[in-house]
Amino acid sequence: MVRFCKSRLIGDVVRTSLLLAAALAATAHAPVAQANAPAAALANPRPILWIDPIDIKERNLYYGPGGREHQPREPFTFLKEDKEGTNPKFDVRDAAGTKWKAKLGIEAQPETVASRLLWAVGFVANENYLVEDVKIEEMPRLNRGRKLVERDGRIHWVRLQKAPRDTGEKLGRWKWKHNPFKGTREFNGLRIMMALINNWDLKDSNTAIYAGRKNDTQLYEVSDLGSSFGRTGQSYRANRAKNNLPGYQHSKFISKVTREYVSFDVPSHLSYVYIFRFTLFISEKHQRWIGQRIPRADVKWMASLLSQLSPEQIRDAFRAGGYSPGQVEAYAATVEARIAELNRLSG
Repeated sequence: MVRFCKSRLIGDVVRTSLLLAAALAATAHAPVAQANAPAAALANPRPILWIDPIDIKERNLYYGPGGREHQPREPFTFLKEDKEGTNPKFDVRDAAGTKWKAKLGIEAQPETVASRLLWAVGFVANENYLVEDVKIEEMPRLNRGRKLVERDGRIHWVRLQKAPRDTGEKLGRWKWKHNPFKGTREFNGLRIMMALINNWDLKDSNTAIYAGRKNDTQLYEVSDLGSSFGRTGQSYRANRAKNNLPGYQHSKFISKVTREYVSFDVPSHLSYVYIFRFTLFISEKHQRWIGQRIPRADVKWMASLLSQLSPEQIRDAFRAGGYSPGQVEAYAATVEARIAELNRLSG
């Protein structure tokens, strides 16, 4: 009996000691865990594709995501030429010391408009401004686009672009096939927007990831929207495939509707003329899925956002792209007709 009590006492002491040790350990580690919480957030930044716009009806589509206050300021000084992509591009610095990517040629206008429409409904978008006439100081002879630059460095219809507001450095690119948003309503909404504007050039190289200012988020965007507002796919003549009003007006928008899904005609099949450019033909073929089989519920959601845009806002986006009054009206009417199609499907 005595032995039993003694052993029980010893057991109680041991158990109490173990509990105290555990409590002390927990107390000792609690501040460390709390202190490490921000580090954990930095190690696993939250990916963002879409931010609830809340105030769609109040958004200024003439100035876009950068607003009036972020407009580039003259004079501009040439920094270096960018030889990537198919359009002439180079970096400049404005009077405020801000660095901009200047793009010349056929993509300057449609990209300015497309970025505004995506931003209007919540998608991450670059700040783009179209400058009708500008002189670039210290302008050298370019490898591409020489004919678009006058002898004194003056250029007409230049798109100036910089990263989205409140972002840090560019981290890389994301893939359409493999990304954190696959299957989400937001990702499907982005697919619908590509069809709405006929942006068919959906290569992974036309995407970007930016670090948030506090490095606790990563912003995902389609960084090159220049192949928009023309036909639904690549053409042997670039001026038909992008920035082409008749091509946009007369192209097919929705290709198939079922009880559960909606498929769009963007990007469309390449012409079989391209079969001899085998790599390009296969690459474009593999992008077809982006416009296919989007759940009707997600179509309804995107239609509800687009429907909040006023006729004036849509026209402001095209005015920002430097289009003539007649072109502004025709492009805007086509966008409105497409939004109406989406609304009929979601009814």
